[in-house]
Amino acid sequence: MVNIKWDELGFDYIKTPYRYISYWKDGKWDEGRLTEDNTITINEGSTCLHYGQECFEGLKAYRRKDGKINLFRPDRNSQRLNKSAERLLMPEVPEEKFIEALKQVVNANEEYVPPYGTGATLYLRPYLIGVGPNIGVHPAPEYIFSIFCMPVGPYFKGGMTPTNFIVSEYDRAAPRGTGAAKVGGNYASSLLPGHEAHERKFSDCIYLDPETHTKIEEVGSANFFGITKDNQFITPKSPSILPSITKYSLLELAKEFGMEAIEGDVFIDHLDDFAEAGACGTAAVISPIGGIQNGDKFHVFYSETETGPVTQKLYDRLTGIQFGDEQGPAGWQVEV
Repeated sequence: MVNIKWDELGFDYIKTPYRYISYWKDGKWDEGRLTEDNTITINEGSTCLHYGQECFEGLKAYRRKDGKINLFRPDRNSQRLNKSAERLLMPEVPEEKFIEALKQVVNANEEYVPPYGTGATLYLRPYLIGVGPNIGVHPAPEYIFSIFCMPVGPYFKGGMTPTNFIVSEYDRAAPRGTGAAKVGGNYASSLLPGHEAHERKFSDCIYLDPETHTKIEEVGSANFFGITKDNQFITPKSPSILPSITKYSLLELAKEFGMEAIEGDVFIDHLDDFAEAGACGTAAVISPIGGIQNGDKFHVFYSETETGPVTQKLYDRLTGIQFGDEQGPAGWQVEV
């Protein structure tokens, strides 16, 4: 096993030995291969550089108690990548190719999959970019699909410790734009508001809907959820929100606990409806929200220092499935 202090990992780039790369040219993908080279060489006219023709995914590999390794719902990541690709006129990556490539990368870097019980995971970053000689505003002549990986700890410092967020005056995405696609432009536009939030000692921003600025959409690069005082699990619904695999998993798991699971409007002036709240996503998993600063008002949910009992219960169930300690719904756990 490699010499890494697993319990001290943050969410940072670490070069691992192998990554997968495949090229699309003349209307088809090549077979793809593993490589030790963590750099790519592309033409200066590549559309990913000038016109943002690129998308990506994020998922994790989990070391089980028996030493084997699980992926969590990789078919959903494949489907979402292809939805993003469709929005940007890029070629589809077949699901079988996508999942096989993931397994190749995990197996090749197996010693970097953190041990069971550390809470750390192997983060996988698939990406698809338009490349080749081009300068006009039209789809690229060639494409690269690649996957690299690294061991990571919690995305938000403190892990399951509640943190505070601030409502941003900026918009994350335009109405009927690319908000539902996992494209780099959405994240580039979030850098300034995120920086300003950090300067004010908040974990990140709360983004409101771009049309009315009355409804919560996303929490930084994660999805929002709230637990109402009458046992409802509610998460925002909007065509501008990235369809989070973690969010949709939590919607299903909430029903197991007898909760009413709702995807609907979450009005920023109705925060009193919620006993608990959190941010969720592949990187964040679940991060409890202690409070939200909205203008001059600061709203506290369950606690600024303790995780609410329902949020904790959902986290335990979700991670229990991901690490193979508990049986999940059919198809959620894929052994590498």
